[in-house]
Amino acid sequence: MPSLRSAAALLAVGCLSTSQALEVKANLNPIRKVVNMLQAMQKKVEAEGEKEKELYERFMCWCATGSSDLTASIEAAKEKVPSVLAEIEASEGKIAQAKEDLKTAQEERTAAKAAMAEATAVREKESAAFAAEKAEADTNIAAMEKAIAALERGMAGGFLQTASVPVLRRLIQKSGALEDSDREQVLAFL
Repeated sequence: MPSLRSAAALLAVGCLSTSQALEVKANLNPIRKVVNMLQAMQKKVEAEGEKEKELYERFMCWCATGSSDLTASIEAAKEKVPSVLAEIEASEGKIAQAKEDLKTAQEERTAAKAAMAEATAVREKESAAFAAEKAEADTNIAAMEKAIAALERGMAGGFLQTASVPVLRRLIQKSGALEDSDREQVLAFL
């Protein structure tokens, strides 16, 4: 019967394609199964080894070139450190100077505002004094015009009875342009 079994297996294998036939044969023989498995593992390990070798070569290339690049970068950074520190110190000095200038400007602005307020107050006071003097001068001028007009007409008695006489009298008393004797004569006339 073993031959009948073998013949049936061969017939079944003949009907299948070659790859399927190999699978059937491999399934039939346990040793062949192990060998096929080992061959598949060997291919897989070889492929992984190639991949690892490629990665290792890339890494070694990076180590060779990357190391020099990093060293050059570090050296360049070390050379820049003093200049960057100097720039930082200069910037800090500029900031301190700017703060000092700002403080001075604020103090000057406050002083200028105070001076302007004081000057405005003085101008207002002077303006008020000027307005009072001008009003008094206008009154005095008007009184003198009336006195002159009356004197020119020869109406000395009429002038002395007007309301301008007290104003003229005050003007003459305050006037520093007249000497005391002249002042007394004019006041005696009025």
